[in-house]
Amino acid sequence: MCTVKAAVLVLEDGRVFRGRAFGAVGETFGEAVFSTGMTGYQEVLTDPSYHRQVVVMTAPHVGNTGMNDEDAESGRIWVAGYVVRDPARVPSNWRSRRSLEDDLTAQGVVGISGVDTRALTRHLRERGAMRAGVFSGTAIADDTAMLGRVRATPEMLGADLAREVSTAGPYVVPALGTTRFRVAAVDLGVKSMTPHRLAQRGVEVHVLPSAATVEDVYALEPDGVFLSNGPGDPDTADLGVVHAALRRGTPLFGICFGHELLGRALGFATYKLKYGHRGINQPVQDRITRKVEITAHNHGFAVDAPLDGATTTPYGRVEVSHVCLNDGVVEGLVLLDRPALSVQYHPEAAAGPHDAGHLFDHFVAMMGRHRAEAH
Repeated sequence: MCTVKAAVLVLEDGRVFRGRAFGAVGETFGEAVFSTGMTGYQEVLTDPSYHRQVVVMTAPHVGNTGMNDEDAESGRIWVAGYVVRDPARVPSNWRSRRSLEDDLTAQGVVGISGVDTRALTRHLRERGAMRAGVFSGTAIADDTAMLGRVRATPEMLGADLAREVSTAGPYVVPALGTTRFRVAAVDLGVKSMTPHRLAQRGVEVHVLPSAATVEDVYALEPDGVFLSNGPGDPDTADLGVVHAALRRGTPLFGICFGHELLGRALGFATYKLKYGHRGINQPVQDRITRKVEITAHNHGFAVDAPLDGATTTPYGRVEVSHVCLNDGVVEGLVLLDRPALSVQYHPEAAAGPHDAGHLFDHFVAMMGRHRAEAH
């Protein structure tokens, strides 16, 4: 019979939560954030956007469906630490191959269970996302010492993380069926479902490392350029490829981190949100159609752009196309004089919802119009 080990979560403002070790035993550090999805924890864990984040799950029961070999969004778990209230004792799903805790342990992810995640989430909403540490087993020390270690870790503001999660080399995701277009996708922390969604629409996707140059991109003679999601502060990222695509009039689509890079290239500032948006239940309104979509998010930064009317930029006029109904944060940009658009959320819908999948269709249509005009 295994012995249950104690675990401690220490926030940088001195708040301490005590519980039980869940996953690997040891210590870990990152930014404490909360995810409001009721399901999809496997996609959250393997999403590179969560690199260096200690993720708190607001859903009380986590691990019920175990872990499978189909739903991972990358080749590993990326979260820095994991915080749950009541982990499932036994997973129950026909696709389950192992338990959530088995995967956390095998990949060295330190977690904590038995925590009042409702109180913790409320604390983070009131005080904001902050640095945290999870300690278990022999890593537990007195609270003052653990707090000192947490405060010695780097903050998310100014963190250059996209290069740490990007692919080491280029690879191709072939189109499913007839190849209609070729896209150069800059991997800033891309989820595997994203190029698959493009491939379903007849797009051959060439995924390039985050450090890809303008020459690397245009050597492919792409019909479009895609900027993926990813972790870290957008102010740290190079904008060379974005500026090149805008100058040349190449159809451009950015999501999440890629949206923030487009915003910066257009001359807008980015800023850190108090606690960000994370989960698969965020309401966003399309300001053109007035339709409200439920969308998947993971971002702690946002674009500071005027909500009303068009703004003149070096690349023509741009409008805010989408806005979050919870707090008014800019969730989308569309250029009126060039073929470029972006959204702050994740339209690939893994683990859902599927409301925003049509954005890939818009991108494909944009490439079709551009090709027709060129001929």
